[in-house]
Amino acid sequence: MPTQFADLPWLTILIVAPTVVAALIWLVKPLRRAARPIGLVTSAAVLIGVALMASAFEVSDAATVQFTQTHDWIAPLGASYAVGVDGMGLTLVALAALLVPVVLIAGWNEVRLPSGIAADRADNALAYRQAGFVALILVLESLMIAVFAARDLFLFYVIFEAMLIPVYFLIGVYGGPNRRAAALKFLLYSLAGGLVMLAGVIAVYFQTDGGPGTYLLANLTDIAADNPTLQMWLFLSFFIAFAVKAPMFPVHTWLPDAAAQATPGTSTLLVGVLDKVGTFGMIVICLPLFPGAAAAAAPVIIVLAIISIVYGGLVAIGQNDLMRMIAFSSVSHFGFIVMGVFVGTQTALVGAMLYMVAHGVTIAALFLISGFLTQRGASQDMRTYSGMQRVTRVLAGTWLFAGLASLALPGLSGFVPEYLVLLGSFEAHWAYGVFAVIGVVLSALYILLAYQRVFTGPVPEAGAPVELAGAALDVPDRAGLKDLTGRERWAVVPLALVILFLGLYPAPVLELLSGVADQFAAILGSAS
Repeated sequence: MPTQFADLPWLTILIVAPTVVAALIWLVKPLRRAARPIGLVTSAAVLIGVALMASAFEVSDAATVQFTQTHDWIAPLGASYAVGVDGMGLTLVALAALLVPVVLIAGWNEVRLPSGIAADRADNALAYRQAGFVALILVLESLMIAVFAARDLFLFYVIFEAMLIPVYFLIGVYGGPNRRAAALKFLLYSLAGGLVMLAGVIAVYFQTDGGPGTYLLANLTDIAADNPTLQMWLFLSFFIAFAVKAPMFPVHTWLPDAAAQATPGTSTLLVGVLDKVGTFGMIVICLPLFPGAAAAAAPVIIVLAIISIVYGGLVAIGQNDLMRMIAFSSVSHFGFIVMGVFVGTQTALVGAMLYMVAHGVTIAALFLISGFLTQRGASQDMRTYSGMQRVTRVLAGTWLFAGLASLALPGLSGFVPEYLVLLGSFEAHWAYGVFAVIGVVLSALYILLAYQRVFTGPVPEAGAPVELAGAALDVPDRAGLKDLTGRERWAVVPLALVILFLGLYPAPVLELLSGVADQFAAILGSAS
């Protein structure tokens, strides 16, 4: 690739472009009716831009931050606009860029009018709501790319908090019947974690000399090394915020409500990408800035991760709400990722990094395909379904495919990262691996039981009574449901291809991640 092309400010372009388009969609009234195609074209252009940027990335030097830009931003605070990506950052930026157009395709008709809108206002009101939805998704895309590219701690914090705004409105305005309560719960948990992080950001400032570049991550390695107690408090201020975002037991309870009430597309971005900010922050901030504290806290964190794995799996098995089941399965999966980060072996850490990408794709497929099902059946309760594979064969097959990837079937995306995390955990201590294996068994149970309940068995007759929470409910007609449309299949195809690619040939992605994992594992290992 020509040098002048490689030297373009790729990250700034990718960060700014979606927000500019979002503003135009929202402010220019004639564009509102074309919001969906404009949003799709914009997100596709961002994906192409990420692909071009990736083609200029020096894979042989993947542990080094590339495409860097650094400019003074808030001089009195020493805050900078500093962006750049290493191999891990690039893969997560690519994940975000992939999922946004998929979500827009899958949710093309997802935005509907609330009841009570007069017929003469319906068209304008619908265009207004669709424009708002697309604009929020595009703003969120900008923030997702920015947070994975931020190389300044203050900038990272600002973006970390700013992401709450579009997600809050995506849940609270476009979600289900209990959307406002779910959005408020998400906001309160996230703000609480953010306030704890803010205290840490302020405390970090007073451990520096001030001046330009105060908050550059490269200048903050092993901060407060001569004061282990202070470093532990600083570590906890960031780790707690990241644990809420991850989500990790016991600060995970906002996720099931949010996932159940949000639209499938919002849930996809929330769990598939935004929650990865938590584990990403643990790696790029907690490990290099507070290595001694991270090593000291690692045994406790690993225990919490194991609890997340087992607890999330057990609770997922007991769910009747399909979306809540998928959300609790993610609590279990994030337990694997967090354990991989803190066991201290390179094998587990590279597995955790790959796990973030693989989980993002598989959970996107599960949420979107489950959304296709619940939009047809008008219910998220698995007890109102049965025998759907006889009626919607492609939908059933794609859900099973995504489910098998989630339970780490060999040849699909979940297998290699889960195997690497388990292998690295056994290297660290046999007990870590033994308890984690329980999570593998539980994942098979909740996925296969959900498939059995929803897709196998006889098709229920319309009007057949089903006991729900002690009350009989007449089952809507299931026999007349249609299979996936062409648009819905096109939304699933790229996810299926990535699932197969990561399962059959993960070497290119592992090449991007291995050097980064070596670097961060060495930091944790030297501090132990």
